[in-house]
Amino acid sequence: MTSSAWVVLAGVFGALFGSFLNVVIYRLPRGTSVAAGRSKCPQCRETIRAFDNIPIVSWLVLGGKCRRCKWRIPVRYPLVEAMSAAAAAFCVWKFGLTLEAAWIYVFVAIMIAITFIDWEHQIIPDPLSIGGTVLGLAGAWVCLDVNLVESLIGAAVGAGIILLIAVTYKVARKVEGMGGGDVKLMAMIGAFLGWQMVLVVLFLAAMAGSIYGVWLMRRAGGDGKTAVAFGSFLAPAACLMLLSGGRLLSLYLGTFSPRH
Repeated sequence: MTSSAWVVLAGVFGALFGSFLNVVIYRLPRGTSVAAGRSKCPQCRETIRAFDNIPIVSWLVLGGKCRRCKWRIPVRYPLVEAMSAAAAAFCVWKFGLTLEAAWIYVFVAIMIAITFIDWEHQIIPDPLSIGGTVLGLAGAWVCLDVNLVESLIGAAVGAGIILLIAVTYKVARKVEGMGGGDVKLMAMIGAFLGWQMVLVVLFLAAMAGSIYGVWLMRRAGGDGKTAVAFGSFLAPAACLMLLSGGRLLSLYLGTFSPRH
């Protein structure tokens, strides 16, 4: 089988796994087992038949609506499947059929789930962040481009910086600024990327989150305490850093290093 065929096959697998990610995104925040039976329409509770559950295709064929009750299915469903498919195909295209490709895809898949869960519910489930941290440390041991020491330092630095920011914000503003979920998420990101990339992830996420926060306050007339799901900015920034292969880190260091 040619390399192009493997990339296409990886994309198909990614789309199928994206369907499972949608189950995780819907069920995990609600405390429901992700293995608890077949998917049902959230509106009419009708079990979704196999031919109505084909990733991306079924949503398009059904016009984004439940076949029975015509409930409008959020665009998030095909979007997650498409993102998962693209991530899987990209990982195989860039890293080949390797353990590293599989590990990086799993990282991206978890980040996709975290992004949408945090955006909707403003929580980051421990099974994703803590489980992801363990995967990152294990990956550093067997296949990732960081060694175990760098991974451990990255996890500690990532969690430590967010914890420091959270404590400082609470002391200064007398309200919670970041939750424990963000701390554990940054531990996972640091475990996969190492401490240097953690700094760039924080920079990119803070910049994007600030822009969104300003827009949100202008639109809603906020008072400066408008809640922003920071994990939804940390996760995409981490994916961008990991998939860029360190190029953004080089750009960051070149931009902020002293000129001679």
